[in-house]
Amino acid sequence: MIDSAASSDIATGSAGLAASLRGVTKVYDSGVKALGPIDLDVRRGEFVSLVGPSGCGKSTALRLIAGLNAPTSGTVEVAHRSDQARAGASIGFVFQEPTLMPWARARDNVRLPLKLQNMPAAEANARVTDALMQVGLAEFADAYPRELSGGMKMRVSLARALVTDPDLLLMDEPFAALDEISRFRLNDDLLSLWRNLRKTVIFVTHSVFESVYLSQRVIVMTARPGRISAEFRIDGAEPRGEEFRTSAVYAGYCRTVSTALAPLHSGPLHSGKTG
Repeated sequence: MIDSAASSDIATGSAGLAASLRGVTKVYDSGVKALGPIDLDVRRGEFVSLVGPSGCGKSTALRLIAGLNAPTSGTVEVAHRSDQARAGASIGFVFQEPTLMPWARARDNVRLPLKLQNMPAAEANARVTDALMQVGLAEFADAYPRELSGGMKMRVSLARALVTDPDLLLMDEPFAALDEISRFRLNDDLLSLWRNLRKTVIFVTHSVFESVYLSQRVIVMTARPGRISAEFRIDGAEPRGEEFRTSAVYAGYCRTVSTALAPLHSGPLHSGKTG
C-alpha cells in the first residue's frame, strides 16, 4: 500500500471516475482502526450509498474523500473540472446536522462557502438565489434557522453544499433525524436534483430502505475496521417514485441488502463513533 498524506486529483478524463480509493486504511491517534483496507471506485454521475453497522467507518470514508482527514495508508483520488481550481470546489459535503449559523439568515448561511472563496458579490448573490431555488426555499431566503423546520434546515445545508457547483456531493446521514414524511419528500427532491444537476452522490445511511430507494449501487460495509462486504446494483423504474417504493422489486432489493447486513450486526459492540 502507498502512503498518502492527502487526496490527489484524477485527470479529468480518467476512466470516468469521480472518486477512487485504493488500499485505504484509517487508524486514529487513539489507536482505533476505523477503516480498511478498502478499494472503491465511484463513477461520474453515479449515486452510491454506503450502509453498515454503526462505527464501521462509513463517515470516515466520506471525510477521507472530502480531504477532511488523511488516510493512514493507501490513496484517495478525486476528479475535478478545470474550472474548479480552488481547493474543495469540486466537493460539496452535507453533514448529519445542518450546522447552520443561528445568527445568520438562510441566504447568508448558503453564501458562506462563496464568502470564504472571496467570490465577487454579484456572482455570489446569483448563485445563492439559484441554490435556494433548487432546494425549494427561495421564499425563505431571509428566514433565520430558528424559524425553519428540521427539513427546511437540512435544505439550507444542501443548498450550501450545492452553491459552489460541485461535481461530487457527499452526504452523511443527512435525513436520519427527520420524520418519515419529511424524509420521503427530501429523498424524492434529492433524486430530482441528482438527475437535473448531474452530480455524483455518495450517501451514507443506516436505512436499507433509503439506500435502495435512492441508489444505483449499495455498498455494504463490515463492522470496524470497515471493509466492503458486498455491493448490489439497484435497477428499478425511472424516475423513481411511489410506484417503485411500493413495488415487489423494491421489497426484494431491501430483503437482499438486509440479508447481507444481518450477520454484520452479530459481532461484539464497539464503543466510540467513527462513522
